[in-house]
Order: sequence, then C-alpha cells, then structure tokens
Amino acid sequence: MYTFSSKLKTVSFVLMAIGLLGIGYGFYTAPKDIKEVEELLAADSHGTHAVQKEHGSSNESDSHEVHGSTEENHTEAKSSSQKHEVSSDDEHTEHLNHVLHQLQNKPWSALYVACIFFMLVSLGVLVFYAIQQVAQAGWSPVLFRVMQGITSYLPVGAAFFFVLLILCGLHFNHIFIWLDPEVVATDKLIANKTSFLNFPFWIVRAAIFLTGWCLYQFYSRKNCLAQDEASDDLLYKKNFKLSAMFLVFFIVSESIMSWDWIMSIDPHWFSTLFGWYVFASFFVSGVTTIALVTLYLKSRGYLEFVNNSHIHDLAKFMFGLSVFWTYLWFSQFMLIWYANIPEEVTYFITRIQLYNLPFFGAVVMNFLFPLLILINTDFKRISWVIVMAGVIILMGHYLDFFNMIMPGTVGDSWFIGVSEIASILFFLGLFIYVVFTALSKSPLLAKRNPFIEESKHFHY
Repeated sequence: MYTFSSKLKTVSFVLMAIGLLGIGYGFYTAPKDIKEVEELLAADSHGTHAVQKEHGSSNESDSHEVHGSTEENHTEAKSSSQKHEVSSDDEHTEHLNHVLHQLQNKPWSALYVACIFFMLVSLGVLVFYAIQQVAQAGWSPVLFRVMQGITSYLPVGAAFFFVLLILCGLHFNHIFIWLDPEVVATDKLIANKTSFLNFPFWIVRAAIFLTGWCLYQFYSRKNCLAQDEASDDLLYKKNFKLSAMFLVFFIVSESIMSWDWIMSIDPHWFSTLFGWYVFASFFVSGVTTIALVTLYLKSRGYLEFVNNSHIHDLAKFMFGLSVFWTYLWFSQFMLIWYANIPEEVTYFITRIQLYNLPFFGAVVMNFLFPLLILINTDFKRISWVIVMAGVIILMGHYLDFFNMIMPGTVGDSWFIGVSEIASILFFLGLFIYVVFTALSKSPLLAKRNPFIEESKHFHY
C-alpha cells in the first residue's frame, strides 16, 4: 500500500493556499468600472499618445472648417461637429466597456483555463484506461491503479468546472458572449445558433457529459477493486462491456464538449477538426501524467513490477501522440490558411498577431521538443529525460488551452501574470492531493486481472 507522504501533502496544501491568495488578488485588482479603465489606458504611454493625436487632428479639422466657411456653413459645420462628437463619445464609451469586459474576464479566464485543463487531463487518463480495457492489453494492467488514482480527480474537477459554467450563465463574467442577450439581439450569426447555444440546453448537456464520465470512473474503479477479492472474471468482463459503452459515449460527448466549452468562446468561428484537436491535446497530457506519477512512485520504492519496458511504452505514447497533435494542428491551420476565407482566418490572424509567442511557442514545446528528445529509443528508458520531456509537454498543452481560450475572452489584454500562475498552482495542489490520496486507499497492483502475470513479465 502506498502512503501519502506528509511532505507531498504539505506541498499540495501550500500550492492551494498560494493559489487561492493569487486568485483573490487577481479578482481584487481587476477594474470595477470604466473610470478605472480610463486611468489604466491613460497610464499607458502609447494609449495617451494615441488619444492626444486623435483629439489634435480632430481639433485641427474643426478649426479649418470654422474659419473656411460662411456664417451659414458655420452653423451646419457646428451641427455636424456636435453629431461627430456625440458619435465619437459613444464609440469611446463602447470601447471602454469592451476593454472593461476583457480586463474583468482576465481572472475568470485564467481560472477557467486551469480548471478545464486539469479536469481534461484526468479525463484523458480515463480514456486511455478504457482503451486498455477494451483492447485487452497485456502490458498495462500493472499501471491500472496509477490510472485509477489519477482519474479520481475527475469528479472533483468536474464539480469545480460545473460551478464555473453556472457562474458564466449567471453573468458573473463575459467569457461566453453568446450568453449576453444584448449581443444575441444585434448579431444575426449568433442569433441563428440560439437553438443550440442557449443556457438551459448548454448546461444540461454539460451535466450529462460530466455525470456520464464520472459514473464510468466510479464503477470501473469499484469493479476493478472488487475483482481482487472475486473468484472468477465476471467483474472483469463487466468492466470490459462498461468500457466499450463509455468509449462510444465519450466519442460523441467529447466533440460536443469541445464545441460547447471552448469553440463557442469564438462563436463566429468553427472548425470540423476542433474536437479531434482538443482530444489530442488532453490525451497526450493524460498519458504524460501517467508516466510522471509512475516514475515518482517508482522513485519512492513502489510499483516493483513496473520495469523499463513499461516506461518505454509510455514514452512511446508520449512521442506518438505529440506527433498526432502536431498533425491535427497543422491540418487545421493549413486548410484554413489555404482557403483564406475571412470568417475562418480571423481566428489565426488574432493568435499570430496578438499571441505570437505563446502560439508558436506551444508548437515548439508540444512537437519540436518531444520529437528531438523522445525519438531516441534509449532516451525513452531514462527517467530524468522522460520527466523533463513530460513537464515541457504539460506546460506546452496548458499553453495550447491558453491559446484556444484567451483570445476570445481577453483579446489583446493578455499576459501570464498572477491570476494565471495562481490558478495553475491551486488546481495543481488540488490535483496532487486528490490523486495521491486515492492512490493511498487501495493496493497499487490489480492482483486478479486476467492479464496481470503477462503485464508483470512484459519486456519490449
């Protein structure tokens, strides 16, 4: 039995405490009204220069019109100038409100990105576990309890995420603009999608998906633990059927989930590849997490039946799925770039122009780095190399979710600051606490799995 060390438990609590403080600071420092936004913009030297230049040119134009016209034209010009000033004031106020929403979205968006990322990591592990069950894989049963421990975070993460979705629906933030009736009333494209993008249907879908995933996680773990005490393979066969049904449910729910929770943040844009792209991102993150937790437990003297061949296979999945993610990233980007349809390319133009560093940085971290490191067979068996590659991959895929979500919620008002780092720390601490608590509650070896002996003696 694994014992959750007091040091690691303390680390998890410290991470959560620091994270909560940082999250609170992010919400506290967010601007409350347009006056604060004006002060922030005024403090920006570029913003101040632009405002002065705009007003200066406007005054020169007005002066020219006044001195170069007759008395009658002077009256007309004055009336026109007043209308122009009113229009400019309206535009300025609208701009300030837009910036206010972006800056108020920042702590919410940071929380949203971290929350959905860690939840989907555990879901990725759950899918990998289900695939192993259905495939009746002989190499992986010695890792089943590690996978089950990681998936124990899913119900906790799902609860946090569902509350966050409800808060979005109650207009605590402006992450999903299609939830704003005023926006829907003035936007025909969004209005045409209201049969699908409406809060009641949207939140019901979320409840169904999260409940379905959590039910499979609960019953598959329960059956696997009970199998240790059983005298036949009935529970194993039950888990096989349950896993097959879950994978069918997952294929459908994952695609819709990616549209609902990520793609609808940019409701004017869509991609038929998006569901697969999101899946590839959190699936490789899940497998990477299995490798990192396994190596940690091995370093503490546990998992005596896990050998270099098991680690090698996990590293192969990390490598292969990183290439798969890159294939989808390039396919989505290349097809949209080549077609050059304005409604589609806007998505990438925004990210290339405003998010240049994180956008292309994610490609380096998620493809180039794993390719150069993990393509070597020998490196796939070296623990510190896998840990280094794994940490970079997880950071890169967090950045990938950051790129998918932030441009549609905060626009050009982004930077990775207190809110983003604090949100990561909070959910990382929670993840560590839940996962390792679950690992300490059951034996780390599934003794009665029909393929356990094959798995114990697996060699590549």
